[in-house]
Amino acid sequence: MALEVTQREREGVTLIDLKGRITVGPEASTLRETISELVQQGKHNLVLNLAAVDYIDSTGLGALVISATSVRKSGGVVKLLNVNRRNIELLVMTKLATVFEIFTDEQDSVNSFYPDRKIKTFDILDFVQQMKKEE
Repeated sequence: MALEVTQREREGVTLIDLKGRITVGPEASTLRETISELVQQGKHNLVLNLAAVDYIDSTGLGALVISATSVRKSGGVVKLLNVNRRNIELLVMTKLATVFEIFTDEQDSVNSFYPDRKIKTFDILDFVQQMKKEE
């Protein structure tokens, strides 16, 4: 299944809605190319909405990290929104949850780009403690 990418703007922040899988092949390439094009257009404040992403493999993780690094080098930042439980577990296990700010609310993700606004980030510690309780 090809990765579907749509983008929209909200208060000067580019939200990228992804649908499908981020895996080896054209899907990971599509993500990297989309981010690269946005950076070339001068869009540096990006939120990846992963609500409709059901699977990320190791190449997909690499594409996320490479994309975040290229945006950071251009003076911007990539934040994650609506990451499902499986993908959160993957980010926690690979310690990539420390690389990305993760949000469960779109407005909080947008507000995070404005220092004077109150935000609520995803609580990784709470998530890990909940995982241990369920084991």
